[in-house]
Amino acid sequence: MLIEIDNGSGFCFGVTTAIQKAEEELAKGNKLYCLGDIVHNGMECERLRQMGLITINHDEMRELHDVKVLLRAHGEPPATYELARRNHIEIIDATCPVVLQLQKKIKKQFEAGNGQIVIFGKKGHAEVLGLVGQTQSTAIVIESFEEVKKLDFSRDVYLYSQTTKSLDEFHQIIEYIQQHISPSATFRSFDTICRNVANRMPNISAFASKHDLILFVCGRKSSNGKVLFNECLRVNPNSRLIEGPDEIDPSWLEGVQTVGICGATSTPKWLMEQCRDALMV
Repeated sequence: MLIEIDNGSGFCFGVTTAIQKAEEELAKGNKLYCLGDIVHNGMECERLRQMGLITINHDEMRELHDVKVLLRAHGEPPATYELARRNHIEIIDATCPVVLQLQKKIKKQFEAGNGQIVIFGKKGHAEVLGLVGQTQSTAIVIESFEEVKKLDFSRDVYLYSQTTKSLDEFHQIIEYIQQHISPSATFRSFDTICRNVANRMPNISAFASKHDLILFVCGRKSSNGKVLFNECLRVNPNSRLIEGPDEIDPSWLEGVQTVGICGATSTPKWLMEQCRDALMV
């Protein structure tokens, strides 16, 4: 049986940087907290926990003083930085540069006033909470094409996207707004989708079509993982989403000659390698 790991899968730049910053700080023997899971992958979070990384939520952060807290790649709203200042918390900021630029764009638009700031993204997602926070929670979040219909087309619309959303669906939303916006209203869209993720779509599609079975290794919390896995499934119905090697069902391998192993931008290479090794036992 031929087993191939997709070279294009694995951590994106933002996640890699956040993990490197955590490892560097922990290697110094310093106590380090991380606000939320550093990456949407349980096994990588556990590896870092064993190194000493302490994951906290916002409520727990309010009780901390004079400590170091790492902000992960997803970014945070202004309120988090204000809390850190009040509690004398040293921030190690690992916000992805792509997300940081998006936050600045949205904040600038909000400060300019007028119109609806619309974010195409997953409600409650860490990145989206950080984006909405730039608008004092006034931004409208739409999760799918269907929700675009609830906008007020008589008012100006400024459309942005969570960095890991589908490019095709974003363009569908743009087209719909263009068709329905009032002649007296302004519509502007800003393509803020990360190409690191968007470019993986055609690559992972080609990879999935090459193999009899696809094992897509991904934490079930990962947003971009869902998008990429659905693309695998579309191209190759014999695609399975697993979090690790323990979830591999031997019956999937019956009659299979080639297996492709791939993953999300939150999937560590070492985990894909573990899945490969499990197949070779």
